[in-house]
Amino acid sequence: MSVGISVTKRQRKRQLKSGAAILQTRYVVNFQEPQTGQRKQLFFERHRDAVAKRDELLSSLATGTYSATRSELTVAQAVEHWLESRRTQVKAGTLRSYQQAVGYVVGPLLIGTRLQRHAFARTGVKPVSGELIEMLGPRPVAELTTADIRQWHATLTAQVSSYTAHVAKKFLRAALSLAAEDFNLRVPSMPSHLGRGRARPRKAIITAAEVSRLLRAALEDEHKGVYYAFPFLTGVRPSEQLALSWDDIDFDAGTIRIQRMQEQDGSVTELTKTAAGTRDIPMSRVLSDMIVRWRAICPRPGTGLDRVFPRLGRLPALPGEPLRGGGVLSYANFRKSYWQPIFVSLGLPYVTPHSARHTFISTLQAQGIEVGLVAKLAGHANANVTLGHYTQAVRGGEVAVAALEGAYLAAPGTSQPKASGDTGAGAGEGAWIAPREDG
Repeated sequence: MSVGISVTKRQRKRQLKSGAAILQTRYVVNFQEPQTGQRKQLFFERHRDAVAKRDELLSSLATGTYSATRSELTVAQAVEHWLESRRTQVKAGTLRSYQQAVGYVVGPLLIGTRLQRHAFARTGVKPVSGELIEMLGPRPVAELTTADIRQWHATLTAQVSSYTAHVAKKFLRAALSLAAEDFNLRVPSMPSHLGRGRARPRKAIITAAEVSRLLRAALEDEHKGVYYAFPFLTGVRPSEQLALSWDDIDFDAGTIRIQRMQEQDGSVTELTKTAAGTRDIPMSRVLSDMIVRWRAICPRPGTGLDRVFPRLGRLPALPGEPLRGGGVLSYANFRKSYWQPIFVSLGLPYVTPHSARHTFISTLQAQGIEVGLVAKLAGHANANVTLGHYTQAVRGGEVAVAALEGAYLAAPGTSQPKASGDTGAGAGEGAWIAPREDG
């Protein structure tokens, strides 16, 4: 087949979010796909890159080594390429959640109950009466359109949920973006106005006064107090707390290094949830004192210290008797034996260990700590995550109303109103008068 390959220049006007208009120049390699006969276009920012690609195509066609791998890359292959790029960047549990979510992108999708879909995903065995819907997996990326993505999203919303559809779309966007970079493909824009997803429920948090009661109890509890006080004083994730090693604590600098996480099976991965999750957290005086005392009695599995929060054995019956244990503490055991009992004994509203992280972040925000610093301590790369998902009100609305009134009445040209019942001040003697409404 004769294949004509040309390089053309394309210019388009683009409007930035600021409103400014720019002229975007791109160079396009135009050719006819030898194997399918379809017209293909490859886009480049620089003319020399487009020319180099044209010459590469001509050479591969002349030598018979041409491969349509890039131009025929399917959505399923793009997704797998993205997953592979994340394999060494996230912990195993996070990668499994990615794999589960992109299953709704690749497909096929089983029409049925949630349990049936989970069973099909695990075994690949379709129920006798089950029906499968093709998703985007077999579609070539180069032929994918925004309308295709919109229809896929609508199908997934109708068959599963809007929340699942929005999560899957987020991963599809990431996979297509990487394919555009690595395979020099033009990918479609993601559709807009798809409707609102399910609102993420706010985690329950406890007040600063309630945390104060818990911390006072922790100071009196030499064996388990540091276990349940730690997340309120550091804002760490439970998996980060349970993976903490004594080598991660710098007593001279007064900091705690967060650089690994514990998996569900108790193993430790040398990664945090995200790159920003690797961070140093300063120790408060209270926390430093608690950890110093705990280090002296912490169970040792062998000849030296290992994890800061190991599993404890039978608590000593006599003062001065050493603690037993030292093995790996699972999250389930931590929650049942170290976390829940203190809320019951103090009569506090129960919250999960991860809710302590929300309390930590929200309280710092309420105390006026700038969101950038709060995000850094929490291990968030983007402060919008801190504000959007973690910051919650820990004070009553009356505080906001009082601040609003103070701001209004402190404005230039106004004076403070008299308290109710005050007399003796006329309009010319400094009394506050509401502004006249002129319509």
